[in-house]
Amino acid sequence: MLRLPRRHAITSALALAVSASSVFAQTGWPSRPLKLVVGFPAGSSPDLMARTIAEPLSQALGQPVIVENKAGAGGNIGADAVARATDDHTLGLMINGNLTIAKILNPATTYDPLKDLQPVSLLAVSPLVLAVPAAQAASGKAFFDAARAQGDKLNYGTPGVGTVAHLGMELLKSKAGISPVHVPYPGNPQVITGLIGGQVQMALLPPGLALAQVRGGKLKAIGVTSAGRSSVAPDLPSLSEAGVAGLQLEIWNAVAAPVGLPKAHVQKLATLLAEIVRRPDIREKILNQGWQVAGTSPEGLAKRIAADTAAMAEVIRKNDIKPN
Repeated sequence: MLRLPRRHAITSALALAVSASSVFAQTGWPSRPLKLVVGFPAGSSPDLMARTIAEPLSQALGQPVIVENKAGAGGNIGADAVARATDDHTLGLMINGNLTIAKILNPATTYDPLKDLQPVSLLAVSPLVLAVPAAQAASGKAFFDAARAQGDKLNYGTPGVGTVAHLGMELLKSKAGISPVHVPYPGNPQVITGLIGGQVQMALLPPGLALAQVRGGKLKAIGVTSAGRSSVAPDLPSLSEAGVAGLQLEIWNAVAAPVGLPKAHVQKLATLLAEIVRRPDIREKILNQGWQVAGTSPEGLAKRIAADTAAMAEVIRKNDIKPN
């Protein structure tokens, strides 16, 4: 194999990078700062993700990327703002529900994720953790055996009707043969308080929240909702290891754009975002936030949206779930 001298190899790599940057620059876009809308408050998980990618994306594009929080309605206020944008310089950092079942769950939702938004890139994914009070059964199998025996005498907590935690628990109920009753709370902090206090006996929580309580001895983790073990929580078994077959449920963050943004710009963004989230320093930051890097093409995100929309829509219809 022909090997270039190290100096020549480095020069060649720099030339390729400059060439790629020149190709992007020739498009003339973006011509001014980009706005990255987040439908959740500052300090939330989607907000942290947005701020993690904003600076490296700004450096790659040669324009500032400004994170703007438009919180409310489970992220749908921010998603609606993105859907309505016509300036070609507005993007959105969104969660599953904003891009999948928003309109199915609530027909009054003011935007249609499939018609008014277009996929850019799936940034990162994470399973949920089935968390229970610390005094619960020692193994996943023992927990599910006990839950089946108690029927509807048990409760489960979620951060609200129609959330991924709610739909995921209904899916888990059908696959595990358990019948706990839903108790919605304003948010996950209140769910955790209810678990610790024994008002609810189980909940699906993001790993970043659940594992802190598990390490502190206040909660016990039964397993994760991914098909197999996850790099986010490698020591935890999947729920399939506890005998729950066919369950695969993940939460995710993605970038979407108004449907009118030219495809060339969308592809440019997707390419850059995939490179950014795979950088070792960014990958580590995202992992520390409780996420596993994805970094897909627009087509990859579109496939994920279609699959999750179908699965969650079926849960909504089967259980006649209505928004509050």
